[in-house]
Amino acid sequence: MAAYGLYTQIAANKIRSRALLACLFLLIYVCVFAGALLAETQLRGGQSAGYYLRAAGADLYKALPVATLAGAIWMLIAWRFNQGIIDLVTGGREVTRQEQPRLYNLLENLCISRGITMPKLKLIDAEALNAFASGLNPKQYSVTVTSGLLARLNDAEMEAVLGHELTHIRNGDVRLMVIVGIVAGVIGFFAELFFRLFFRAGLGGRRSSSRGEGRGGGAAIAFIIAIALLALAWLLSVLIRFALSRSREFLADAGAVELTRNPDALIAALRKIENRGELEGATSAVMEMCIDNPRQGFVDLFATHPSVQARVDALVKLAGGHDPGPMTTLAGDKDENA
Repeated sequence: MAAYGLYTQIAANKIRSRALLACLFLLIYVCVFAGALLAETQLRGGQSAGYYLRAAGADLYKALPVATLAGAIWMLIAWRFNQGIIDLVTGGREVTRQEQPRLYNLLENLCISRGITMPKLKLIDAEALNAFASGLNPKQYSVTVTSGLLARLNDAEMEAVLGHELTHIRNGDVRLMVIVGIVAGVIGFFAELFFRLFFRAGLGGRRSSSRGEGRGGGAAIAFIIAIALLALAWLLSVLIRFALSRSREFLADAGAVELTRNPDALIAALRKIENRGELEGATSAVMEMCIDNPRQGFVDLFATHPSVQARVDALVKLAGGHDPGPMTTLAGDKDENA
């Protein structure tokens, strides 16, 4: 993984990420338009589909300042409390050099070698093998690892994992993924809110028969369009979030190799972590930040991370690493047959 190729990839990925993030913000307004369309079908019956679309467009124009302000307030609240929520759900606690000299020294040496500001170091008391970076600014940035990971990885492997997480911080992945998660959360909130309002309350067409004027075919068409827009906005927000997350894992692997000059150590670490990273009680948003997320979708399209095999193949091909193959057991694993 030549430096030129790596940095060119990072720059190109940042451009694509900004474009995808802009699309994600636009989806918020799509949800508002769909909500206005649903409301119009309930307030005015017997109109054409074109009338409802024009009316919803006018409603969207009027609601733009309010929707933008509401989205900004949501962002500020999530921005302020994001790190505290992550620590609360994972049980992560900050550790010092005195408490974890081995882990602290490995991270500090990596930072010194590349002139990187030392992030906070946090530990989760869990048997799972996983790690993640979090934070929204240099004062908040932290690298969190599990005690299980610390116990199972040797120094070279642990250094490779720390290099992976530092690369996420260097590349701005941590901040971007938090923003993406917040915006996607807004879209999910709006979609669920509208679905609940119009289906749970029985407004999805069942009330039309009780109205004197009836909703008519135009209202039915507008209603279907609104539901389709909400579903599409939610689906695209999920796909954009997953696409951003997956592309960044490959770049973070490349960055770890650049920092440590040891692709074999990262490959060995990934093989040890593979299928052993489930953090009990962690939300899906937290698992998406981890070096490996064993929670995968029903198809590869909905996976937040590329498979360990795909990442190892890339390290073998582009960095000259050697793959020992999947590790069915590790030293210290409980014998299920005992």
